[in-house]
Amino acid sequence: MNNPNMYKIWQIFDPKRTLVAIALFQIILGLMIHFILLGSKDFNWVGDGIPLVAKPQAEKVAALSPLPASRNMN
Repeated sequence: MNNPNMYKIWQIFDPKRTLVAIALFQIILGLMIHFILLGSKDFNWVGDGIPLVAKPQAEKVAALSPLPASRNMN
């Protein structure tokens, strides 16, 4: 798996340009993914903060009390 001539790849590609290109690609890809999710109906966290997939669970959790009546420290 180790190729002793792997360092020669940097004689073909400029390291600074390559790293800048990779960073820009990742930033653009991340922004695209976020905008696609914001445009969807299920995973838009700006509208109400809770995706449609998690709404039934959120209602169950909101109905529970923090401590049962017998566990109060008073």
